[in-house]
Amino acid sequence: MDKQIVIVGAGVAGVNAATKLVDNGYPGKLITIIDMGKDPYQRKPEEVMTGMLGAGGWSDGKLTYHTAIGGQLSKYCGEEKAMELMDQVIANFRRFHPKPEEIFCSDPQEEPEFIKPYFGLRMFPVWHIGSNFLHEIAKNWYSYLVDKGVGFNWDTEVVSIDFETNHFEYIEMGGDDTDTLIGQYDRLIFAVGKSGIDFAQQLADDYNLPDEPKPVQVGVRFEAPQKHFQQLIDVSYDFKLYRKFDNGVSLRSFCTNNNAAYVAVEETYGNVSYNGHAKKGEQFRNNMSNFGILMEIPGIGDPFEWSRKLVSNVNAGGTGFYYSPSRRPSKTSEDETVSANPISSRDLENIVKPAFKGYFVYIENFIEDMKKVFPTLEHDWGIYIPEVKYLSPEPLVDYTNLALTTFPNVHFVGDALSARGITVSGAQGIYVAENILSN
Repeated sequence: MDKQIVIVGAGVAGVNAATKLVDNGYPGKLITIIDMGKDPYQRKPEEVMTGMLGAGGWSDGKLTYHTAIGGQLSKYCGEEKAMELMDQVIANFRRFHPKPEEIFCSDPQEEPEFIKPYFGLRMFPVWHIGSNFLHEIAKNWYSYLVDKGVGFNWDTEVVSIDFETNHFEYIEMGGDDTDTLIGQYDRLIFAVGKSGIDFAQQLADDYNLPDEPKPVQVGVRFEAPQKHFQQLIDVSYDFKLYRKFDNGVSLRSFCTNNNAAYVAVEETYGNVSYNGHAKKGEQFRNNMSNFGILMEIPGIGDPFEWSRKLVSNVNAGGTGFYYSPSRRPSKTSEDETVSANPISSRDLENIVKPAFKGYFVYIENFIEDMKKVFPTLEHDWGIYIPEVKYLSPEPLVDYTNLALTTFPNVHFVGDALSARGITVSGAQGIYVAENILSN
């Protein structure tokens, strides 16, 4: 246990890896975590993309408890091991939770008949941590790692990595001096989130890393009063409507938020897209629901660049679009109007649909069928355009430790390995840490 470990990214994957290491006696002084964001005491609530516990661990208090979604975890380690790793992630969130007794698991079993003519309903167990507890969890978790001797470099951007010499270059963004500094590692855990995908792509290109291409994942954030969906919410709180077509295109509702549900603006690569979150507590209740209608499109050449171009094309005046037959943009959890440019049906036809290259019709049909399943919905809804999951090509890794096949001391985890979700990302980090501890 004398190897210097550098973790790029303080998101769920990197933090779980570090925790597994120090829990089992690895010297914290040999672990350094580097992140472009801030520690949980300095990080503002609206700073979603970077910082302690990343985007998911800062804003989304739901941990999906199944291997069929969120990335192909069981592909690497098998079903039984994947579930064991997920258990460890959930245990860590419980361990640092200020009120662990309020955590609960929803596990819907039976698909209701009224859904079946129009949609499949994907029902999975979900652990509900509570979004309003996440910031306290982050502080408790951070304090534990610091007490164990783990070093954190905040407001720091890694700008290049030399896999052949085990050196990396970084810039400390918080100070006046922006000179490039040099660091060294024995093992590198590359655990960047969405904001680091460009960097991951650059490394893949620089080293000609073999990869597995991923499909495009793009759509809209749908919002409506919760009352229209209550019959389904009573069965499955975090419901996932699903549909797949013969040409391989599939759509699903994604990341459902209820009761005190707010649309959130995300800014990635200089462009705006939308997501959602939910506050916990009656003081935040707005009786709204929101969820992504996310479309997966296979067979697109360079899906990463295709998605970025789409987002750029539907951004107007520095923000995205809002369309509704009857409603206006809603309020954020800070009681400000969600930043979006309201558009007419003509704009939808002339601007949005061309940007989606003919695929927007699938989203329209999805909404039309929701109106049949939820007949009170009618025109009482709105969509924020676009919602996107940037999936860079998945680098080929050694399945036993998630190390690059060409550089065995470099491990890719989380978004860098196409994980989609808190539980899977954290599980990947723990999986790598277990391998380090055993060697």
